[in-house]
Amino acid sequence: MSAAESILEKFKSGAFDYQKAGDICRLLGTCSRSDREAVSRILKGLEEAGEIVQDERGRYVSPGRLGLVRGTVQGNERGFAFLLTEEGDLFLPRRALHGALHGDIVFAKRTGGERGDEAAVYSIVRRGMKELTGTYYRDKRGGLVEPDERRFCESVRVVGGVRAAAGEKVLVRILSYPDGKYPEGEILAVLGKSGDLLTEEEAIVRSQQLLEEFPQKVLAGAKRAASLPVTSEGRTDFREEIVITIDGDDSRDFDDAVTVRREGDGFLLGVHIADVSHYVARGSALDAEAYSRGTSVYFPDRVIPMLPEALSDDVCSLRQGEDRLTLSCLMAIDREGKVTESRIERGIIRSRARMTYAKVAAILQGDEALCAEYAHLLPLLEDMRALAEILIQRRASRGGVDLDVREAHIGFDGVQVSLAPAERTIAHRMIEEFMILANETVASFMSSYEMPMLFRVHEKPTEERAENFRAYLRGLGLRADFRPANVRPGEYGKILSSLKEDKLRAVVNRVMLRSMAKARYSAENCGHFGLASACYCHFTSPIRRYPDLIVHRVVKTVLDGRAGEAEREYGKFVREAAGQCSARERRAEEAERAVDDLYKVWYMRGHLGEEYTGTVSGVAPFGIFVELENTAEGLIKVENLPGEGYEFIEEKLCLRGPSRAFCLGEPVRIVVAGCDIGARRCEFVLAEAEN
Repeated sequence: MSAAESILEKFKSGAFDYQKAGDICRLLGTCSRSDREAVSRILKGLEEAGEIVQDERGRYVSPGRLGLVRGTVQGNERGFAFLLTEEGDLFLPRRALHGALHGDIVFAKRTGGERGDEAAVYSIVRRGMKELTGTYYRDKRGGLVEPDERRFCESVRVVGGVRAAAGEKVLVRILSYPDGKYPEGEILAVLGKSGDLLTEEEAIVRSQQLLEEFPQKVLAGAKRAASLPVTSEGRTDFREEIVITIDGDDSRDFDDAVTVRREGDGFLLGVHIADVSHYVARGSALDAEAYSRGTSVYFPDRVIPMLPEALSDDVCSLRQGEDRLTLSCLMAIDREGKVTESRIERGIIRSRARMTYAKVAAILQGDEALCAEYAHLLPLLEDMRALAEILIQRRASRGGVDLDVREAHIGFDGVQVSLAPAERTIAHRMIEEFMILANETVASFMSSYEMPMLFRVHEKPTEERAENFRAYLRGLGLRADFRPANVRPGEYGKILSSLKEDKLRAVVNRVMLRSMAKARYSAENCGHFGLASACYCHFTSPIRRYPDLIVHRVVKTVLDGRAGEAEREYGKFVREAAGQCSARERRAEEAERAVDDLYKVWYMRGHLGEEYTGTVSGVAPFGIFVELENTAEGLIKVENLPGEGYEFIEEKLCLRGPSRAFCLGEPVRIVVAGCDIGARRCEFVLAEAEN
């Protein structure tokens, strides 16, 4: 082991706490120039990795010796920030940031402060923002870029790159922080005029580093893979069965197809998933690109796919009337909704019909014209509905939390934006239940083999969040007997099912959702709280999600009789992929949410001055958020509420004044007062105040 490697090991063990680099070299008796340079590089690397810091005397010490906590800075446009840590969040006042900005990895020291949870930044381990988008402008000192990311509270001074005009949206790369705080950067590209819809959308795409174009090597690999023959050799042939796809009218890929038939008192459910792993060879350029992207990203006007169109929109898409390769999960289900027998097979199908949710819902509601057109599918659809109702009841009985999450349907024809709440019909519920059951069945199958797996996990709420939710329920006069330290999904489910009154149910639904953890991927099975499932994975969408592709590959090791090789092949990779896939999912969700907000604000811009009835969807010390029926949301600032002296009652999620209070779920009548395209934010005022 070299001197440099020895230092690395001893620093990790804490043997050289409180030492300077020169002292370390002398202790090791290796003072050559090359060793000193090696020591310097390692020390710098350890600092950047956050394993050591320098104290006020310039000595190297472990962070724990100084009582420091490591975390990520989450900025706020009003100047303060939060430190996100594994143990919980800490508040960082503006004065305590010491040059740290949104996204930075830092060490901080707890200070307590007035809030009791305050901290101050001790050192910056690594800068978080490498590139950002913003609007270019000039002042007396030269060119500046005001970031679109409002939580990044400093403008970037332009010191080079592409020329831009004032008011243009640009992409800038940060080069340095010369005074430890204010960043300098170069303009990489001019995106267009700030405030234009498509320019603002492109800025979101660029800021999230989403790549629309595929490298030529990847496109060539996809083209070669797509040319592989579609053959039934070594596969179960399902082409004589009535298999259909059911998706949205504007769906862009079709990776799941279903069939149901009655067998005695029960049903046989077949969920056929596109066999993407047949075309995407592990370790290929195509595979590396898919892993890097992690997921497809969907916007109102386009999709940024995980896989090139030669696969995602062609040979892997389960098109009507065309032979397609699948990995199929077949489940025998009794009349109680329990899977009594299952198997997973390589298959080949030929979809009989490309159905949509709207058509299926209309058929099941008795639409005469559609029932006549699809008479050959009526028995199948009726059986699907009957099975789905059994599965819905079974999931409810075991404690599944059926949250009503409002989603928007945003349309864009190249000119006009349309906005309406997305419809959730029995057709949606049918496919949702079938996919959930297939995911559970595959996860249980793999777990029984003790295979390395990428599970989809959803931990129970933290004790603090569950306690806050219980206090809120009791404040509403509702019964809440669950124990916050060990809340069970059935207890959450019963609370919602007991609320028949729409307004109260919607309010509790919203607060319950905020109390829950976020689902993620993990190599360890922690169960899925929301679904009340002991074992769950993602299997049903390999065209658009890389985790599903991993699951398909591991399943095939069992089908091929190579289960003993799985740990060597996939054990380490699955553990690494869990974090990567979760991060890529979060990035995609942030981008999709930001673009949806942009389109909503753009739509509302055409309705300035109009009145709407909305619901208080959020309450904060600075005002109330109101969500309209079309899902657009806006802020009514506290200074625009009637009267003065409002107090924020956090435990009741209420803003209370001397003569009036605004609480979560309360209906209000508003007027659209303003739309900030750049900030993707609507501003409302109360209609009574406007009048």
